[in-house]
Amino acid sequence: MPPVVPTEFTPFASLAGGVLIGLSAVMVMALFGRIAGIAGVSRGALGMTPVDGAGDWGWRIAFVAGLLAAPLAVTAATGASVQQTVSGNLPGMAVAGLLVGVGTALGSGCTSGHGVCGLARLSVRSLAAVLTFMAFAAATVLVLRHVL
Repeated sequence: MPPVVPTEFTPFASLAGGVLIGLSAVMVMALFGRIAGIAGVSRGALGMTPVDGAGDWGWRIAFVAGLLAAPLAVTAATGASVQQTVSGNLPGMAVAGLLVGVGTALGSGCTSGHGVCGLARLSVRSLAAVLTFMAFAAATVLVLRHVL
């Protein structure tokens, strides 16, 4: 097994990212009265859940387009490619994606919906979801980095 590479600590980039995520969550709630959870936004954009007319569909498409365009904008602004590390283990990635999808469906939302928006609204259901996925995330890191 290859050695574990420590994660780089980037406080200013992390702070800026957190501020932008919080700002987008507030804007979606203020402008559209909706939660900015990626699972719900994406399902609505793909037509997998009913939306309230063309206006509701349009902001969802714009939101997803912004997510896809952001790395291109960073690359254009800085001249450096956005560095992303993704496992080359395709079967493992497929299983992980399936588990995330099942968890999102069972939990009635995703980490962004529950963690950013739900906790801000003091939702008990979101608190339970966040405690659950954080516990499983910690257990996963423990097993993958220290046990296997």
